[in-house]
Amino acid sequence: MSLAPVLRDAAMRWITDDSDLATRTELQQVLAQAMVGDADAIRDLTDRMSGPLRFGTAGLRGPVRAGPAGMNVAVVRRATAGLADWLARDGARGTVVVGRDARHGSAAFADATAQVLAGTGFEVRVLPGALPTPLLAFAVRELGAVAGVQVTASHNPPADNGYKVYLADGAQLAPPGDVEIEARIAAAPAAVAIPTATTATTVDVTGSYLDRVARLPRGAARTLRIALTPLHGVGGATAVHALARAGFIDVHVVGSQAAPDPDFPTVAFPNPEEPGATDALLALAAEVQADLAVALDPDADRCALGVPLPDGTWRMLTGDETGVLLGDHLLRSGGYPDPLVATTVVSSSMLRSVAARYGARYAETLTGFKWIVRGGPGLVYGYEEALGYCVDPDTVCDKDGIAAAVLAADLSAGLRAAGGDLLGRLDELAAAHGVHRTEGLSLRLEPAERDAVLDRLRAVPPAGWDVERPAPDVLVLRGEGRRVVIRPSGTEPKLKAYLEVVEPVPDPTALPAARATAEERLAAVRTEVQDLLVRIARCPAC
Repeated sequence: MSLAPVLRDAAMRWITDDSDLATRTELQQVLAQAMVGDADAIRDLTDRMSGPLRFGTAGLRGPVRAGPAGMNVAVVRRATAGLADWLARDGARGTVVVGRDARHGSAAFADATAQVLAGTGFEVRVLPGALPTPLLAFAVRELGAVAGVQVTASHNPPADNGYKVYLADGAQLAPPGDVEIEARIAAAPAAVAIPTATTATTVDVTGSYLDRVARLPRGAARTLRIALTPLHGVGGATAVHALARAGFIDVHVVGSQAAPDPDFPTVAFPNPEEPGATDALLALAAEVQADLAVALDPDADRCALGVPLPDGTWRMLTGDETGVLLGDHLLRSGGYPDPLVATTVVSSSMLRSVAARYGARYAETLTGFKWIVRGGPGLVYGYEEALGYCVDPDTVCDKDGIAAAVLAADLSAGLRAAGGDLLGRLDELAAAHGVHRTEGLSLRLEPAERDAVLDRLRAVPPAGWDVERPAPDVLVLRGEGRRVVIRPSGTEPKLKAYLEVVEPVPDPTALPAARATAEERLAAVRTEVQDLLVRIARCPAC
């Protein structure tokens, strides 16, 4: 195996243009090994030079490594130059806020971001140290900034990092801005030629954020024991302070996961949705006899809840269960003029029924909070099934795991004071709105294969289903009391399907039977959809 001259030359040009000694040296070492015919080094170099990273969902995300297809100082400098050029397209400048998490490279990437923005004439405010993403989203509006950048890879694997952009309204960047910025990044000069300055100043908005979150509770009950884990991320201290400000002081944190650690040593994958990720949390919850368990993802914009079962064991609620509980709690408490609640096409449809019960408006959007928070005027709540909840859009116009935890504690404490619990409230909601069972499945396929499957389903819909197409790459199959949403993953070579069945509950005594029927129907839909996708993937023309 030999190194292609074009690949060699591209790597040498990148090394020359790289502004960071560490990554220049790193790529030089890979290139040297590739030039002597090392096959692994050639493959590694090919992958590193396959970039650039795409400026996709709100920004960049990828492995921390040298080269255009990695997260490194040179890539961040060029991305920031493109962002700055886009922000100043009308000739104006303003304040930009920069924050970061505690992942590998985050401090250096935040510094590079601040220096390039300052070098292009923006007034830069930097948050102090590693802090949750919701604080950055809050700071943008609190400081009247024109944009914000958070260096984070959220709940990605330890090797990754990312670069997330917020606009002046505090919401994530949305199309067509992402495409326009990507074009300006492509036209940006080499990293070594980009002007920089060190005029950024530090600003701390934590106190203001905590004051706002402390006002979220609707009830007066505060007797509640909480077990909490930040999963080695940056949300632990802020969450404990937020809960305390709101009156919840009986909080027990998983000691082995309390401090930020970019290697996430106690979990296989730092995502509360992943099997095993919350084992330590539930063990602590059982040990201290907690009433509620809370898991934040590493940048604290997502929140998962765990509840005790009658037999003394614990289970985590699904994102849809928590989403409906919090939405119902906010609408039940009232006080909103003409409220709007929103969720995505892949989340449970129960929120629609809950909204109708309270006379609220309802919006169903494409996947992602960049769409949820733009669901319409008067938004008071939005959620997505992937553990994201926007419980106070006027404070943080994005998902906020810390605020969601405070509101969940408020709901749980109120129910406890009245002799109930979250599982009982879920029973009430199911009895009133029907059993809504949801589940996701995925099929690993390369992009061309995914596209072929979607094209086939659009051309020849499966029997017994009506087909809708809310977006070019999203298909919705609807049948009697059942729904399937199929779309490609935005980050992995997968085709994803989101299943839902709805089983009516004629009266509360029929709830157990309705749940059993819903399980059977969901299993049947799962088998049908999985067989359908596998069959088409094997032979799209059949």
